[in-house]
Amino acid sequence: MKKNKVVIFNPRSADAKHRIPNTILQVGAAIHDTYEYVFVDGNLENNPWDTINKYFETGDFTYFCSTVMPGPQLKQAIPFSKKVKESYPNSIVIWGGYFASNQYKVSITSGYVDYIVNGPGDNTFPKLLEVLESKNYNELSLIKNLIYKDKNKKIIQTAKEALLDQDSLPPLPYKYLNSFYPLENYLAKTFLGNKTLAYHSSMGCPFTCSFCAVVPIYNARWKAKSALTVYKDIKYFKDHYNIDAIEFHDNNFFTSKKRVLEFAELVKDDNIQWWGEGRIDTINQYNDDELRLMRKAGCKMFFLGAETGNDEVLKQMNKGGTQSGQMIKDFVLRMKNVDIIPELSFVLGLPGANEKKVYDQILWDINFIREIKEINPNAEIIIYLYSPVPTEGSELYQQIIDAGFSFPKTLEEWIDPSWEKFDLRKNPLTPWLKPYMIDKIKNFETVLNGYYPTVSDFRIKGYKKQLLKLVSGYRFKYGWYQFPYEIKVLHKIWKYRQPEIQGFYSE
Repeated sequence: MKKNKVVIFNPRSADAKHRIPNTILQVGAAIHDTYEYVFVDGNLENNPWDTINKYFETGDFTYFCSTVMPGPQLKQAIPFSKKVKESYPNSIVIWGGYFASNQYKVSITSGYVDYIVNGPGDNTFPKLLEVLESKNYNELSLIKNLIYKDKNKKIIQTAKEALLDQDSLPPLPYKYLNSFYPLENYLAKTFLGNKTLAYHSSMGCPFTCSFCAVVPIYNARWKAKSALTVYKDIKYFKDHYNIDAIEFHDNNFFTSKKRVLEFAELVKDDNIQWWGEGRIDTINQYNDDELRLMRKAGCKMFFLGAETGNDEVLKQMNKGGTQSGQMIKDFVLRMKNVDIIPELSFVLGLPGANEKKVYDQILWDINFIREIKEINPNAEIIIYLYSPVPTEGSELYQQIIDAGFSFPKTLEEWIDPSWEKFDLRKNPLTPWLKPYMIDKIKNFETVLNGYYPTVSDFRIKGYKKQLLKLVSGYRFKYGWYQFPYEIKVLHKIWKYRQPEIQGFYSE
């Protein structure tokens, strides 16, 4: 019997430097030899809906499958899923990704999302298609990592599947993606190199921070590809596309020191610069010789969740591990000595016992960030406003509910501009954060970015950098953060990029 075909959609996520869409590649790999499917990448399509519609107009396609991350992707995922359902009532809409898993109730009750793959879909997705093709709906409950509504409209959340051995998974269909969109289009110029590959080498994270969207999906589990498997993929792109840089988009690339050091030994002669995400207390366990090996092998920068220098707030966040304010200071000094840039993200504006407590915590971290810059001026600082994550059951979750915060009740509300900024952690919508507090944080961030422009925007150099430092110098030295209009004007003229929103700069 002829099988229905599948559209696998990657909604638009950025205005520039589009990365290889690893999420939809993994979905495609799961069904590559079993079902006919097409890729539609919203980042590279002028009008993605026209492309999607043309496929469905053939009558051969039934399944519309979309990865859905919080933020910009919602602006296409929501309306396109709705249009597919309205235009083709017999279609079946399947969502995956962090947003779909964390906001599954509002998604599955929307009327146009039929199934949610709740976590890795390597087994879940092909099994779901098999059940739907055979119409053996009684078997849906046997599929792990699945969310759906039964015939009584009750939301069913099936059991979680153990993370799979990552080396045993089928290879990602890079060549097949290339038949839709040239892979060269995804290898952009960044501050790391002229051709930068985005790569995912592991699944999950072994920690349970209560502010993190990954926690409810992976439940402190982590599995990774071996160093050799990673290197073989990297070597393929080096040999065929002459890449010279890699962004590792793992939630926690550095979890296994043995694997990282093996990879460093393999890649050290290939002249490739790389960047990855990790934890301070994990990388702090690497000795200086190991860090120098990684630097020699091309490791240029770590992205690290510092979160706060306040040990009391770290406990409130359930950060886990051994991280402390003093450890952060010691760590950035170590990184200065081994010539690796620590890129530290701070989350300001958590709920407190009262208004004064909230503001005092903000001032504490502003002063702490200044201390970090004194210790290591090359340390990159990224500031987020605290955005609650719906991890029900955590102490922090209860605090935000008690403080009067609530999430949107419909999918359409999620694409309101204010909620999009909330997802980017730039607009808190939180009742305990007062306007003067937000102004304080944002004005400090402007002055900080004036005095210490990000190294990842390689346009800000030479006289531009000197002028910014000159204009910002007195403000930073004396803590004059209010109304930094002159810095904002220069940032606007030179189109200053914030890596937390736009990633590394590319031309």
